[in-house]
Amino acid sequence: MGLRRLFTEHPSSIGETYWQHLLHASAFAFRMIASGAACLLHAFLPFVFVNRASDAIIELHRSMVAGRRTDRGVQASPN
Repeated sequence: MGLRRLFTEHPSSIGETYWQHLLHASAFAFRMIASGAACLLHAFLPFVFVNRASDAIIELHRSMVAGRRTDRGVQASPN
């Protein structure tokens, strides 16, 4: 497998260029890091960020999984 293909095969399989994938994956990563930090703070202070992590998971799932299923012509799950 050529070096270029290593960087483009997966992004291409989901209809993105390498740069689009880099931006989208980075945005997801930063959102997950921020949500993880809020979740950790919530562990110590249960009255803060009560829904932050669960809301982020729902939003990221809609964007990453359910959204891509409909883009590919596959029926998205109702959840």
